[in-house]
Amino acid sequence: MTQPLRIDFVSDVACPWCAVGLSSLQLALSRLGDAVQAEIVMHPFELNPQMAPEGEPIVEHIGKKYGRTPAQVAEAQAMIRERGASVGFAFGQRTRIYNTFDAHRLLHWAGLEGKQLALKEALLKAYHGEGKDPSNHDVLVETAQSVGLDAARARAILQGNEYADEVRAEEREFQTMGIQSVPSIIFNQKYLVTGGQPAEAFEQAIQQILAETQG
Repeated sequence: MTQPLRIDFVSDVACPWCAVGLSSLQLALSRLGDAVQAEIVMHPFELNPQMAPEGEPIVEHIGKKYGRTPAQVAEAQAMIRERGASVGFAFGQRTRIYNTFDAHRLLHWAGLEGKQLALKEALLKAYHGEGKDPSNHDVLVETAQSVGLDAARARAILQGNEYADEVRAEEREFQTMGIQSVPSIIFNQKYLVTGGQPAEAFEQAIQQILAETQG
């Protein structure tokens, strides 16, 4: 019997562990096959809401924010690349970190158009895989168009202030719920799993949730 499962995925385009976590989650869902019919809903979280439009070099940013040396940053990036590869996500070279607010506005609109998950995957690939700037409007429009969204409408949204209030309200809502790190994944609006977990961990959690729901 196929069971419905709502998955609220709170994340930031700038977060490499969100790329790992989403790929890992989808791998787990594919392994579960017909046992589950999942609806994945994306929600915004900004790791660096004060980030300047031109962004900042990653090594410098992580050094200031977390007190890590360039060698430690390189080591962490190598580990993330390895974890990504294990779940089918290919990390490329990222040298800068950027503001992601406009990307979140576009993702909100994509949700209304039924293309949110596709756009999220494409944005994660554009930034983490190809090193593109996710704050650049041309990059955002091109990425939106690549998943079948209207390019002119995407550009109009980005040039204005549409969905800014909605994104900020959602960010506040999840912060109020106690979400302080990403990815944070909420199953059936009840069970929270955090971090870029291995596919096996997601698979086990989902099976447990389905069993409890059925019971």
